[in-house]
Parts: sequence; C-alpha cells; structure tokens
Amino acid sequence: MKYFALTGLAGYIAPRHLKAIRDTGNRLVAAVDPHDSVGIIDSFFPNASFFTEVERFDRHLEKLRRHNGGNAEPIDYLTICSPNNLHDAHIRLAMRVEADAICEKPLVLNPWNLDILQDLEEEYRQRVWTVLQLRVHPSLIELKEKVDKERKKNGKRRKIRLTYITSRGLWYHYSWKGNEERSGGIGTNIGIHFFDLLMWMFGSPDRVELYTREKNRMGGFLELKDADVEWYLSLEPEDLPEGLPMGQRTYRSIKVDGEEVEFSSGFNDLHTRVYTETLAGNGFGIDDARPSIELVHKLRTMDLTEKWNGVIHPSIEKQKG
Repeated sequence: MKYFALTGLAGYIAPRHLKAIRDTGNRLVAAVDPHDSVGIIDSFFPNASFFTEVERFDRHLEKLRRHNGGNAEPIDYLTICSPNNLHDAHIRLAMRVEADAICEKPLVLNPWNLDILQDLEEEYRQRVWTVLQLRVHPSLIELKEKVDKERKKNGKRRKIRLTYITSRGLWYHYSWKGNEERSGGIGTNIGIHFFDLLMWMFGSPDRVELYTREKNRMGGFLELKDADVEWYLSLEPEDLPEGLPMGQRTYRSIKVDGEEVEFSSGFNDLHTRVYTETLAGNGFGIDDARPSIELVHKLRTMDLTEKWNGVIHPSIEKQKG
C-alpha cells in the first residue's frame, strides 16, 4: 500500500483522484484546501487529516517524514489538484517531504519552470508525474494505432477539426479559473489536454496561427508534422451546435478527414488508469507534458495572425463574418 496526501480537496477534479487512490488499493492520509466544503472525503477516506492552511499541512507531512506521528507512515505521493499557478510550488513541497508528485494539468504555466523541476527531480531523486488522461482513453488509443499504421503504410497526411465547447456560468469568471494569471486562460485550462492529444498522435507543430483570442474563446490553425488542424475552444453557451439534447452544456468533437471520432463515453475511470500506470512507473512525466505547455504558452503570448494561411474553423468564420 502507498500513502498519499492531496492539495485542492474542495476542487472539481479532486473526487476523481480520491477514487483513483482508493481503487488502486492505496490510502489518503492528509489533505489541504482553504475551503472546508470537503465532505466528499467521507465517501473515500474519512480518517484522513484535513487542513485549511498549507503551512500546517506542510508541517504535518514533515512530521510524517520524520516518523514523529506514532504509527503513521511518510507519504509516497502528493496529489496536486490546486489552482494552476500553485502547481510548481506544491510539486516542490512534494520533493521536500521525499514524495513523488502526481499533478493535474497543466503541470506548470510557463515552460521554463519545467527545467527547474527536472533539476529538482535529480536533486531529490523523486519524480514528477502528470495526468494526461486522454492518452489512456481506449477509443483514442485505438485511433492512434490506426493512424500510426496508415502513416507507415502510405505516409498519409490528416486533416483534423477540433471543437471543444464547454459552457460555463457566471461563477467561472469569479473563480480562479476565470483569472488568466492563475489559470493560464482558456487555452491552458481548457485546451491543453486536446493539444497534448493531437501532438501525441500527429507530432509537434511546424506552424502555429492564432485567429481569435478572447476571454471565453480561442481558435486557430496548427500545422503538425503529420496533420493540419483547425481548432476552436469556447466557454460560450451560444456556440453550442443546434440539435443537442436538452440540458447538454458541453460539446467535444474531433474529426479526422471528416470522420467523427467517438469518445464521448469512457471517461469515468481514466484517472484510475493513469494512477495504475504511474504506480507501475509507466506514467507521464515532464518530457511528456513539455510540448503542450510550450504550445499553450505560445498561444497565450503571441500576436494574432494577420494573414490567415491555414484552414479556418467554421465557428471562427461565423464569428468573424
């Protein structure tokens, strides 16, 4: 059995990590969040210590490391579900208490912080793992195998259309997720999994064009090694396509050469799959996370493309038209 601690217990994504820790046969011993609406923990680890101050949490983990807690064991992993701008600080906390870090996306906001984390991995002899759950989705693994096979056979270049619309209420903009300095904005907070998926399948970008960048929308074109990608991200309910079931507020679509990739189901146990691989030493590390972090940082800081050379996503044409 491995022992875990967790930051960001009151957040949206924490229950998936609690489930993954439990379902892999391990134990959460401590958690922290400045908000105390964390009753969800009773369904998983009711005896875990809980803190609302990271300083006291840090002190508790250090006591465990020094075996000052009676029969308590030091933690093996620190799971990080806190706001994006705190990820690298909480990864460093994991290192100090001699634990590996399992960190939600994005691993960090700025690419240069990855270099420091790799130095710390070597210094502390610990690992930094991240959660790239789309890479373990059965349908997407099957698609990658198909793409790789056809690429070797005929070198076919693909045409991709990515659409991800996940409408959010007013609360979103008052939370840390609506603050670009804390979340990295829509491309980093919402799009990074899909950018990672596309580069995992089709290679790194040779050309990046950005056609729109607003607080709630972003879109552009990527010329990857083996594919041309038109993409669009949005938080706006008005961007949802017509004909969706009543009450559906999220629409995710990837079309490859005009054919829809079906991956709407199969999300319930993806974090558990990631944990299983990570605990076996086969998880996703800093080098896996780097390409998508470099890309979203570029999209966050580059100027809009004045001359559009790539294929234009229909939602951008509609918006601009």
